[in-house]
Amino acid sequence: MREIRPYTATDNDPVVALSLRAWAPVFSSMRRAAGDELFLTLYRDWRTQQEQAVRDVITHEANSTWVAVADTSPVGFVSATLHEEDRAGEIVMLAVDPDHQGAGIGHDLTETAVAWMREHGVEVAVVETGGDPGHAPARAVYTNAGFTALPIARFFRVL
Repeated sequence: MREIRPYTATDNDPVVALSLRAWAPVFSSMRRAAGDELFLTLYRDWRTQQEQAVRDVITHEANSTWVAVADTSPVGFVSATLHEEDRAGEIVMLAVDPDHQGAGIGHDLTETAVAWMREHGVEVAVVETGGDPGHAPARAVYTNAGFTALPIARFFRVL
């Protein structure tokens, strides 16, 4: 049995742990795509950086966060925020534990965030993800949820 419910402070450590498991292949893919020099310049210790990023997102007062729970344990989460000046809502972060990927949890979390945005009267939902192979599951979730990818290029150079 699976449910999606609002985040509570007791979810903090389990959500961080599942996120790090979920993003390990993503960061490995990004390292292959960027090369060691650029990757290590951007992410000297990706686990520590990502742990802090997750904690910041799920506890930020402007974000709303929901947790997918299976058998009493968090197996995924999504955080979203509103950009009222743009009449837009944004999925800030989403992760699903690798042991539970492919079961529709990412889709359900995405739809929860989109429904919340719709309830708040925004006109456009936005999410950003990587174009590397490690982000392919995320791109599939967003495409299946009706998002349209725009051709945006972001360039980096080690100085």
